[in-house]
Amino acid sequence: MNKQDFYYDLPEELIAQHPLKDRAGSRLLTLCKTTGGVGHGNFTDILDILRPEDVLVVNNTKVIPARLVGARADDPAKAVEILLLADKADGLWEVIVKPGKWAREGHKLTFGADGMLSGEIATVNEDGNRLIKFTYNYNGTFEEVLDKLGEMPLPPYITAKLEDKDRYQTVYAAEPGSAAAPTAGLHFTEGLMEKIAQKGVKMAHVTLHVGLGTFRPVKTNNIEDHEMHSEFFVLDPKQAEIINNARKGGGRIVAVGTTTVRTLESCVDGLGVLHPDSGYTNKFIYPGYAFNAIDALITNFHLPESTLIMLVSALAGRQATLAAYQEAVDHKYRFFSFGDAMLVF
Repeated sequence: MNKQDFYYDLPEELIAQHPLKDRAGSRLLTLCKTTGGVGHGNFTDILDILRPEDVLVVNNTKVIPARLVGARADDPAKAVEILLLADKADGLWEVIVKPGKWAREGHKLTFGADGMLSGEIATVNEDGNRLIKFTYNYNGTFEEVLDKLGEMPLPPYITAKLEDKDRYQTVYAAEPGSAAAPTAGLHFTEGLMEKIAQKGVKMAHVTLHVGLGTFRPVKTNNIEDHEMHSEFFVLDPKQAEIINNARKGGGRIVAVGTTTVRTLESCVDGLGVLHPDSGYTNKFIYPGYAFNAIDALITNFHLPESTLIMLVSALAGRQATLAAYQEAVDHKYRFFSFGDAMLVF
């Protein structure tokens, strides 16, 4: 199967540049995975679609302000930008540095007017990423330093400035570590979550720290030759038990976002039983994949030829997915991270 099989034409004006004032005010396109039938409504319709025996599984990762703009220590007039990718422990981080040609081993950087944060390039990886050892002059944690100096690393297709950092964060975000938001969860408000729980729907969470590999395009024509970046995940025993019990009770496993799907499908056996686990997953889901962990998916509308639209196509069927996307275009839905939502069930 070729990546061109997942192309669709998207007018640029449909790419959402700003979040809505009301998180739950987005539209909802529903897609039946058995019939291909499409429906149109509002995101709050989720409350009526979910059943008391279902379990809603979210990714509780928290986006860190991973974009830092600083300067070269040897020439403060020259700006340097870095993007934090992964915490390697003890102040060592894998990062992307711009400009990359300058960034060699031993070179030093400073961030903040008073030199609050400094870093030294320890290693240049084969893929061009760097490992930087950070030190900071601040009576607090590294996370607090990032809150003061860092910016949210918005996707490249969002060119507008984000006025409120919290709008690129889910209301249930708890575990810092992502370089990008699990955007399907941005539609939920605390009030909507409370109403869902009051209906009797079980809640469970996983953690998968989203890396920038989520935006990496598929470069191989044959999608089976594409390699996913590994991302760290956790499914703890209590959450696995909640989900397994819901399945035993006849409930549907409704995943919020593709990152939740990839986590659950990385922890499930062939009988549909989830097993607690943590580590790194590079699971790539595309048509032909047999799902064992989930029954339904809440997601956003994804980029053409992306691994994300391939995952949706694996669940709903490629032709049905592309037909639904065309209908979303025709009805002028808002696309991508700050856009409208889609439910496959």
